[in-house]
Amino acid sequence: MSAARGIRTAGLALLLALGAPAALAQDYPSRPITLIVPHRAGGPSDVIARVMSKLLSHALRQPLIIENRPGAGGNIAGEQAAQSPADGYTLLLGNTSILITNPARQKEIGFDPQLDFEPVTLLGTQSNVLVVNPAVPVLTLTQFIEHAQARPGMVTYASAGHGSPSHLAGELFKTKARVNMVHVPYKKPGPALQDVIAGHVQTMFAPAALIANHVRAGRLRALAVAAPRRSDALPGVATVEELAFPGFDATTWYGLVAPAGTSKQTIDVLHHATGTVLEDPIAKRILAGLGIDVAGSTPKEFDAFIKAQIPKWSPVAKAFAVQSH
Repeated sequence: MSAARGIRTAGLALLLALGAPAALAQDYPSRPITLIVPHRAGGPSDVIARVMSKLLSHALRQPLIIENRPGAGGNIAGEQAAQSPADGYTLLLGNTSILITNPARQKEIGFDPQLDFEPVTLLGTQSNVLVVNPAVPVLTLTQFIEHAQARPGMVTYASAGHGSPSHLAGELFKTKARVNMVHVPYKKPGPALQDVIAGHVQTMFAPAALIANHVRAGRLRALAVAAPRRSDALPGVATVEELAFPGFDATTWYGLVAPAGTSKQTIDVLHHATGTVLEDPIAKRILAGLGIDVAGSTPKEFDAFIKAQIPKWSPVAKAFAVQSH
């Protein structure tokens, strides 16, 4: 079954699941909803947003319009969403950068993620994998750490940009492994990955779904999964936690937030519709194809999840902010 057909089939099921008028609070939504995405069209988060928008459009019976607002590590999107009316017609696809690390690494970002947003739900998580170009003379994570420690400032790692999940993963790894690697930022994960494959950059943390075929084809070597459990895309690759650092977790996550002040009734409608989408087997299969492990959470659970991330990532963000100045 194609992804497009799967989305249409899932949508019909969702209409039935949400068929009772009481499921949609009063007259909300009565017009299209805008979902602000902090990245360019075509990237992983944009693809996830477009899949969710199609399914949620069916569930909410209103179009969900994607608005790509890349730039400033997500701050442009975050500021726009924070300043939008709190009426449920503007949502933001949030992530670690926007909701956790940007305030720690920049003094003025135009919004306060802890005060300016209402959590709706954690959509899903995506495993990152530490990969190296095969020309790098290492076969294991331990060998790579020793290789980098012996060559301070000589090992390069790519990322999808300053503050991106791949950048944060690299900085967390540098801290834990006590290695001095040089950050090479790109604007999107694709070009960064291509330069690692070409050997222009030596290593990168990248989504498992993005690199699995390259690993199987021998174009990249996978050293470890930067998540609490192994990835279904590469089941034979152990985690960083198994191999070296207990508790190491650089998972990419995506969640929906609304402007602060959005009514509880509206948040409940959005949460209910999103939860129904995430429980649909076809939707799960589509997202799994993108390397996304469906999460789903209540607004309260997502709020607690965000708060628990702050003490881990804020020191990392502050450290690389100091290094860049």
